[in-house]
Amino acid sequence: MKALMTSALAVLPELDAREFGAVLDRFATRRVVMLGEASHGTSEFYRSRAAISRHLIQHHGFNLVAVEADWPDAALVDRHVRHRGPAPPPAQRPFERFPTWMWRNREFADFLGWLRRHNAGLAPGARVSFHGLDLYNLRGSIAAVLAYLEKTDPAAARIARERYGCLMPWQRDPVTYGRAALDPGFERCEQAVVQQCRELLQHQLDYARADPDSFIDAAQNARLIAAAEAYYRVMVQGGAASWNLRDSHMFDTLAQLLAFRGPRTKAIVWAHNSHIGDARCTAMGQQRGEHNIGQLAREAWGDDVALVGQGTHAGTVAAAHDWGDDMQVMAVRPSRFDSVERLCHDAGPPRFVLDFGLPRSGPLNELLAEPRLQRYIGVIYRPDTERWSHYAESILPRQYDAWLWFDHTTALAPLAARQPHDGQPDTFPFGL
Repeated sequence: MKALMTSALAVLPELDAREFGAVLDRFATRRVVMLGEASHGTSEFYRSRAAISRHLIQHHGFNLVAVEADWPDAALVDRHVRHRGPAPPPAQRPFERFPTWMWRNREFADFLGWLRRHNAGLAPGARVSFHGLDLYNLRGSIAAVLAYLEKTDPAAARIARERYGCLMPWQRDPVTYGRAALDPGFERCEQAVVQQCRELLQHQLDYARADPDSFIDAAQNARLIAAAEAYYRVMVQGGAASWNLRDSHMFDTLAQLLAFRGPRTKAIVWAHNSHIGDARCTAMGQQRGEHNIGQLAREAWGDDVALVGQGTHAGTVAAAHDWGDDMQVMAVRPSRFDSVERLCHDAGPPRFVLDFGLPRSGPLNELLAEPRLQRYIGVIYRPDTERWSHYAESILPRQYDAWLWFDHTTALAPLAARQPHDGQPDTFPFGL
């Protein structure tokens, strides 16, 4: 096995080397490149995605970055990196709900600083945009839609305020809404928010003439409210429904962005391995009936999308022991003997890439055609129950187009380590 691994891999340069960003040049002609991570708290994963993204943007015309983050929070960041001017003061600064360290960290802040400087030298229409794909910030999305309509169509704003009224008591506690919404009487709320989304989209031409970027922001917030209402309702029922609704929403958001920005748009996606690796080749899809954004993208766009995972053997990670806890720097246990991570560790090099589409990978792909355990660490890490909490079977060369390996990794550097405790954990229950 070691001989097959070493014959298939390509050793990577140091992360800070200028040539590191070119490791995925084979995918430069794809319209979408998705960059995964085995945890939300590993510095090397963020730094590698930043280096690859900078290279794809500078040398291959990629002009949209979409991340596993709330749309309203990312919209504020987009204003900053595209020099679009100040927005109305938000209810809270972006990315301040649990887990704050996932996006409020030095590695990500450095990338955003570079993106703003890069955009400063471009015409407004050529600047790289930044967006969130996720659906959790219900309160922020309602506020954004109402603020937009108050400015563009006050009469529509009054109607929207009435329609969103059934959600208002639950904005700070959407999980409680999910429990209450099991009552059949709450069907009216779903109908109201969907109707509001429909009417906003029907007025697209009128609204978009003045400010197309503000319109797409408001329209996506309206979609998000409708999706979030359904998400919190199905979440309390358990099963695959809430996961599938969330990933379907993220895929739909990406598809809407590509359609809105036009046929020359090329997107980079940052998300967890569990979202970007094709779920059909994992226990998620084969045993639990779950799909994800990587699977949906492959089904929709075929070879126009590249899925890239990342993994590690050991080191440290920024994570919490339980939902809502403060972040800690934890030791990552060495990978299990029966995992794909152990195969990578035993291969020897500290950094390498496996490109499963190259001829030299053929024999390895055949050997990895049987499912093997793969480790997934989200914002929660529980080493004591790691086998059951963080490992699941997958077929690596079918799950991803390429795999980046960092044998020993370190925790990212958070901008704040303590969690605010005045709101609900919006990404409960997954942490991925």
